[in-house]
Amino acid sequence: MSYKNILIDREGSLATLTINRPNKLNALNKATISELHQAFDDLDKDHDVAVIILIGSGDKAFVAGADISEFADFSVKEGKQLAQDGQDLLFNFIENLSKPVIAAVNGFALGGGLELAMACHFRVASDNAKMGLPEVSLGVIPGYGGTQRLPQLVGKGRAMELIMTAGMISSERALEYGLVNHVVAQEELLPLCKKIAGRISNNSPVAISYAIKAINAGFKNDKNGYAQEIKAFGNCFGTADFKEGTTAFLEKRKADFPGA
Repeated sequence: MSYKNILIDREGSLATLTINRPNKLNALNKATISELHQAFDDLDKDHDVAVIILIGSGDKAFVAGADISEFADFSVKEGKQLAQDGQDLLFNFIENLSKPVIAAVNGFALGGGLELAMACHFRVASDNAKMGLPEVSLGVIPGYGGTQRLPQLVGKGRAMELIMTAGMISSERALEYGLVNHVVAQEELLPLCKKIAGRISNNSPVAISYAIKAINAGFKNDKNGYAQEIKAFGNCFGTADFKEGTTAFLEKRKADFPGA
């Protein structure tokens, strides 16, 4: 499938998905959200893909925010629908994807851009990255999960301050807060993400999928994370990956996971 606003590069079991709107600092509009959903859905169903890296084009921005011109005149009803559709189609969709998604934050990640990075399973940032949720400066609040995911990642107090001041933080401060896992020079960003992805892809894709589901359950009020872990742990025993992993361990060789 051809896309207007995104690029997909395949390298073995790794897929790199690039948001390609450099003239708009990769701002999210409806078309881009729709294309990202389709791309993630296709990659999630592709048995040959183990890990996905998400990055913005150019060296200035991961995603500088949402395309405000699309919703500046929306009504209350339209605003609610915008948030609902965005969360269902992309942000919650990425969070619950069965394959790990690494956000390579290469520059500004503001508003919907930071919300997109937070929906990924973890984040690696370049040393020039700036992050923030400035929505209250526009008279609105984060609507793509920012009020929920930011406190989970950095704590309630820090999230309250960041959201209410509409401020930006540096990549180093984001690392201190636990918002990102690593900070490197921009030229080292993709190589490090690919190195981490390579380590992930050595492991059972079925077990990783179950781990994502169990970890996410612990952050949802309507789910018991411990119960989800027990269920997922038990389910692993019925997989070909478990049989291969344990057999390889006992035979003192490297496992060759079938992904089933």
